[in-house]
Amino acid sequence: METYFNDQSTECSASSNCNDGQRVDRYGFERTEDFNYESYEKLMSEYVGVLTRRSKKWSKLVQGTVKVEKNLRVKRYVRKGVPCEHRTQIWMAASGAQDQLNRNPGYYHSLLKAQHDPEIEEVIRADMHRTFPDNIQFRDSSQPCLQKALFNVLLAYAHHNKDVGYCQGMNFIAGYLLIITKDEEKSFWLMDALLGRILPDYYTTTMMGLKTEQEVLGELVRMKVPAVWQAMNRHNVMWTLVVSRWFICLYIDILPVETVLRIWDCLFYEGSKILFRVALTLICHHQDLISQAQSLPEICERFKQMTHGEYVEDCHTFMQKIFMEPGSLSMATINELREICRNRIVTG
Repeated sequence: METYFNDQSTECSASSNCNDGQRVDRYGFERTEDFNYESYEKLMSEYVGVLTRRSKKWSKLVQGTVKVEKNLRVKRYVRKGVPCEHRTQIWMAASGAQDQLNRNPGYYHSLLKAQHDPEIEEVIRADMHRTFPDNIQFRDSSQPCLQKALFNVLLAYAHHNKDVGYCQGMNFIAGYLLIITKDEEKSFWLMDALLGRILPDYYTTTMMGLKTEQEVLGELVRMKVPAVWQAMNRHNVMWTLVVSRWFICLYIDILPVETVLRIWDCLFYEGSKILFRVALTLICHHQDLISQAQSLPEICERFKQMTHGEYVEDCHTFMQKIFMEPGSLSMATINELREICRNRIVTG
């Protein structure tokens, strides 16, 4: 089985045939009928200036190196956003994926050439047409079409990590990685970094990691946004009803594309606590909206409402807020809560 991409391009804009005026964004996603072009143009006119300044700083920082230091300067740079032209390099370096690729030359290709489990192949194939139906790069008519590359990455990963195999939700993560990297092998190793190190146990059979994270968020809300915690309890709303997709899809299809990519910049550099910062910021900002809900369905609807609109579309301002609104949030606190919540799930 051959890999799909022949070049090593890291361009993240949609391919030339994917550009259908303003109807399609730079990543190939079709805009909805009610898309607010006026509001978008206003936001982007300001954001383009930010991107230009960041691009110059990043070009100077990464000149002649593939390494990414773990220091306050680089952390500040990442939080302010990684320009698209440097995103693949920074994600690969920051996550350890580049080191894994370097240590295992040819490994990805060997997985594609190996004998495959026909049941896994069938399950993955079934999800191909369900993956980003609103993105024209994943349609059969697109040249190139990312479906073949997506199939390869998912099949290789399923045989690389047999404990995980393939679970629904992984197709969207692999798809996003391919949109950015335009490189199967790099997307594979970034998947390995996410599922193997950054988000352990999210996609296992029991999904223990995912269940634990939702409980941890509940504890953090109880500590930081008690009014929302009380509303959830009052109407017997389980956290899994309102935030499971936030975690399992890493905010894909929940928040706007540019905002998701800015979150992922931090996710690859700082780890999983970023997911909690995003969730807490959304909940903190909309606590009055949630607290005033009168029923379980109303709370669920309000959780959907708060992931749309200018607040989350202005990705630069939103990312500034996730490091301010929730206040301090250490990994020590999160890990302590994880242990408590995991034990509660196991014994309960």
